[in-house]
Amino acid sequence: MRILVIEDEPKTAGFIRKGLRESGYTADMAHDGAEGLELALTKEYDIIILDVMLPGLDGWQVISRIRKLKKDTPVIFLTARDAVQDRIKGLELGADDYLVKPFAFSELLVRIRTILRRGPVKTQELITIGDLEIDLMGHRVTRGGKRLDLTPKEFALLSLLARRSGEVLTRMRIAERIWDMDFDSDTNVVDVHMRRLRAKVDDPFEKKLIHTVRGVGYVLEER
Repeated sequence: MRILVIEDEPKTAGFIRKGLRESGYTADMAHDGAEGLELALTKEYDIIILDVMLPGLDGWQVISRIRKLKKDTPVIFLTARDAVQDRIKGLELGADDYLVKPFAFSELLVRIRTILRRGPVKTQELITIGDLEIDLMGHRVTRGGKRLDLTPKEFALLSLLARRSGEVLTRMRIAERIWDMDFDSDTNVVDVHMRRLRAKVDDPFEKKLIHTVRGVGYVLEER
């Protein structure tokens, strides 16, 4: 497995490189956005680990150009920016996961293995599931030809489910990816927002696309 690490902080880059090599991966390093983008577009990688704050081109610009050229290599963002709007922006640009600095290498390794196990992820601008169409770039959702009026949070939640169509997402994972919060098993924030999303995406239609997996989480798929 070959991994591209785009990270400008020498200590962090060295830490990641050492850990990856000890875990049996081949790691190429880039220390700024332009160098990283060139490697990402000219070589084949199984996954890209991308820092957001980079000299020259930042991580947002790098992933935007990668996705614009239809490269679907999975990307994990490394960032000290964990605000909700940053997480939503990353999802909309096509990131597959987020890891907030500082982090334990063991956690990064688990996330890498999880992404590699599930294979390629949907990164196209338009996702179609049954009669549901999600325009990721245009922030537009239609079902059965009817435009759905979603809030930014509802759109981010639906986009996350759609990119992982057929995969059951736990409430913890949804909370970590969409909300700027640690998941508390006593809170029902995920369920509340999911009910609101279903009221718009599923309730007006006979065929349901968002399904609850009892005791686990939610999945978006056509059954």
